[in-house]
Amino acid sequence: MRPPELPSMNPPLNPPMNPTRLALLAALFALLAPLTAEAAPPPPSEVGKGPVTKLPVPRYASLKTNRVNLREGPSKDHRTLWVFQREGLPVEIVAEFETWRRIRDSEGTEGWVLHSLLSGRRTAVVIPPSGERADATKATVPLNARADDQSAEQARLQPGVIGSVKSCTGTWCRLVVPLPDKRGDVDGYIRQSRLWGVYPDERVE
Repeated sequence: MRPPELPSMNPPLNPPMNPTRLALLAALFALLAPLTAEAAPPPPSEVGKGPVTKLPVPRYASLKTNRVNLREGPSKDHRTLWVFQREGLPVEIVAEFETWRRIRDSEGTEGWVLHSLLSGRRTAVVIPPSGERADATKATVPLNARADDQSAEQARLQPGVIGSVKSCTGTWCRLVVPLPDKRGDVDGYIRQSRLWGVYPDERVE
């Protein structure tokens, strides 16, 4: 006859935790999480309103000065990724965080700048047709006297030229461009599809 089995004197390897103790540990982790987690900049916003300004995001703006530091994150402690040196350059605001704005330029470069370095003045940069090099002379774009391809040309603009957007119909934009060879500003109309700084079909008044 087999001897009767005696109960084991060793405790189980993973005894069930007391519910009260489990609740206390969960509360402790919740309190410590904000202290241990590194604050990360918020991701770019989807189409909607910015959490700070309640203005549309994304939206276009322009640089207010000739020197704007583009930073890796929304604080001066973050390293500088790039220094813009072109007042009036159009940029797209894609996110907001306190006094900082995440922006994108026409070449896709993104980073954070102080909101005080941005202006609501609308500008746009001339872009070449898709598939053509930006420096190709054949890529010049006509600036017409009226919103009509058959109207007289006020000037021909190279890709990269920046102008002030006065209005847009969704198809044409009225653009004022400073041209040194013209000894002043040139006021004319350009196809909206040839500009970066206004959305397709956007109306600007």
